Amino acid sequence: MKIVQSFLTNNPCYKAGRKIAVKGLMLHSVGCAQPSAQVFINTFNKSSYSAACVHAFIDGNTGTVYQTLPWNHRGWHGGRGTKGCCNDTHIGVEMCEPKEISYTTGGRFTCSDTVSAKACVKRTYDSAVELFAYLCKQYGLNPLTDICSHKEGCAKGIATNHGDPEHLWVGLGTGFTMDGFRKDVKNMMNGIENIEEDLTMNQYNELKQEIAGVKAAVDKINGKMIYNYVDSNMPDWAKPTIRKMIQKGYLQGSENGKLNLTDEMLRIFVINDRAGVYGE
Repeated sequence: MKIVQSFLTNNPCYKAGRKIAVKGLMLHSVGCAQPSAQVFINTFNKSSYSAACVHAFIDGNTGTVYQTLPWNHRGWHGGRGTKGCCNDTHIGVEMCEPKEISYTTGGRFTCSDTVSAKACVKRTYDSAVELFAYLCKQYGLNPLTDICSHKEGCAKGIATNHGDPEHLWVGLGTGFTMDGFRKDVKNMMNGIENIEEDLTMNQYNELKQEIAGVKAAVDKINGKMIYNYVDSNMPDWAKPTIRKMIQKGYLQGSENGKLNLTDEMLRIFVINDRAGVYGE
């Protein structure tokens, strides 16, 4: 997960400067077909924009988290319900939505490319899990009881009547649920619980990259190198064949675009290519 600080310094909410004691986290989705977080940042970061202000947007194209308010700053993200106002207690995070969907009425939509749309949603989901795990540790929150969606916030009486983000997950058939999300956050927290308290998020991300690099080196020594992209890790003798297969649509990879190719697979593909199996 990558966090980019991009505070909405021109927004009236930021200028108000009110603070909260963080007691929970609320997950939203933006409610329109726009995967770019920067589009929302440009819209929200105006002195004339007083409709809303959230703590972060998660970009649908990259999964990057754009922090738009200090975490303990009172946002304008969930509104008031019959029993209170989540803005007084909760950090609010918006997940951007796929460009492939088109809203019809309410939370209903059509989708022109389900595979691409699901890949976008998975990127935002995965980043949200990691971000919420980080925030739960930072503020001493219980992921099973202190996380809710905007929809659940309405049911609790602390937010306005919205259906996000569950409407998006259900509409695309992703299988994601808020109960599953909370469990994923808890599992993520368990995976990083031994990291020192004073380790920054950037240091944590650098550590993950170093671990991934070491694992790749060990796998290569053991003959288990996995090639996910046509990059410097892939042998030069295999690149023309793999590029050809990708261009012809024979090789597409996972939803995240990872190829998951082994050395043995590369050799087989190259032999087939030299035999003319894939054409010119």
